[in-house]
Amino acid sequence: MSHADKIFKQNCRDILEKGVWDTDLAVRPHWEDGTPAHTVKKFGIVNRYDLQSEFPILTLRRTYFKTCIDELLWIWQQKSNNIHDLRGHIWDSWADENGSIGKAYGYQLSVKHHYPEGDMDQVDRVLYDLKHNPASRRIMTNIYNFQDLHEMALYPCAYSMTFNVSGNTLNAILNQRSQDMLAANNWNVVQYAVLVHMMAQVSGLQAGELVHVIADAHIYDRHVPIIEKMLEKEERDAPKFRIDPSVTDFYQFTRDSFSLEGYDPQPFEDKIPVAI
Repeated sequence: MSHADKIFKQNCRDILEKGVWDTDLAVRPHWEDGTPAHTVKKFGIVNRYDLQSEFPILTLRRTYFKTCIDELLWIWQQKSNNIHDLRGHIWDSWADENGSIGKAYGYQLSVKHHYPEGDMDQVDRVLYDLKHNPASRRIMTNIYNFQDLHEMALYPCAYSMTFNVSGNTLNAILNQRSQDMLAANNWNVVQYAVLVHMMAQVSGLQAGELVHVIADAHIYDRHVPIIEKMLEKEERDAPKFRIDPSVTDFYQFTRDSFSLEGYDPQPFEDKIPVAI
């Protein structure tokens, strides 16, 4: 049965049973009708996913695999901050009239920095070090740039990746300041699991473990009934992840370079409201 489902269920039970509500505080997020969007949260969740054993996609409900990859490539490969470059519409609520989300996400990864080896952006520096300096303990990215926060439509939620090579295995830590458990948790897990596989393949390594560190893991008030129904569902078998083995250049991956075999999630009819 899916280990990712088990982790998700345990996280949600912990939040619902032991979490802290913010209903006595003024909060920034709101629902489409203007009502404040309150949450129950748990601080400091750490989840570990062995990418050799299983691809960590939920079977309790469908996670839209290809759309996850579209956004991943938009940020990490295209390094774009404009929704007109993105197939989906998940960023529409935060974009301006020109489609820009400001100096956020892909923009931060595209900024070049000067190194002795030449000028590189953060993604290219990771790719360089994985090939030339695999023993380094400095292989990481960070898009939480304080000097640009005021020019971002939304502060980065998943903001930092640390890559670490152990033998022939690439492991990584994803740091996240805030996580909407229902709408975004597995979405991010799937994306960064794929990213580790991508980075590993083009660096001649095997994908190992993804560690997901969440500072504020929360469930929105209007999501609680949906989560409670999901907790009653049985997990199904995790699918097999496939990546095109012929791709050796990070920038040559496309959405069609990845597929899942045997993905059969539980039916899910609820519409998930999104707090903005």
